[in-house]
Amino acid sequence: MSDINENKSKKSTKNPVIDVRGVSKHFATVSPVRDACFQIQQGEFVTLLGPSGSGKSTLLGLIAGFEQPSEGTISLEGQELTDLSEDELALLRRRLVGFVFQAFHLIPTLSALENVAFPLYPVKMSGQERRERAGNLLDKIGLGNRADHLPSRLSGGEHQRVAIARALVNEPDIIFCDEPTGNLDSATGKEILNLLTDLNREQGVTIFMVTHDQEIAKLSDRSLFMHDGEVTTS
Repeated sequence: MSDINENKSKKSTKNPVIDVRGVSKHFATVSPVRDACFQIQQGEFVTLLGPSGSGKSTLLGLIAGFEQPSEGTISLEGQELTDLSEDELALLRRRLVGFVFQAFHLIPTLSALENVAFPLYPVKMSGQERRERAGNLLDKIGLGNRADHLPSRLSGGEHQRVAIARALVNEPDIIFCDEPTGNLDSATGKEILNLLTDLNREQGVTIFMVTHDQEIAKLSDRSLFMHDGEVTTS
């Protein structure tokens, strides 16, 4: 995928692309995230490990700007999220971020090509440009011959490949992954992980992946660990 993010440096030592400082999230009776502090540099592949219910997905949603923290600050590429309106957050996500989720979240009435192109509809470009960009990505992940297929005619692994192409279509700096292999068999899950690892190593795309699988963590540059809402490095 040599035409994606070609100018992005790998393993930058400059300002972090993700900066989490003293972040907590409180609800009425629970605090799923407590005083989280860490940084991720451009081009890193970082996994967040922990058992179910430890707060991993809540923290991911906070960093992605889907929820506001009760305390602390979160910055993406130097932009403090709490300073932004909902519209500004949406624009920031569209510009910087791609998402890959366990449940795929493909639109069942749209073809693979249309699903990949969907995030581009708010962008000022022609329909042909959208189709060409989406089609090129499907070609590069080996699904060019499935572009016209509805999700109901795709396998689980193909669903996730389409979801990854959709995450890449806006040429993001960061990809957030929430258990991206959780609904896949082991062989297909390995293929998806290899695809994400190649994106990180060859294109310098920053990856922050939530998982509970220690084997997946071995593929990353480093791991963070979460237990009872607290994030540690070991």
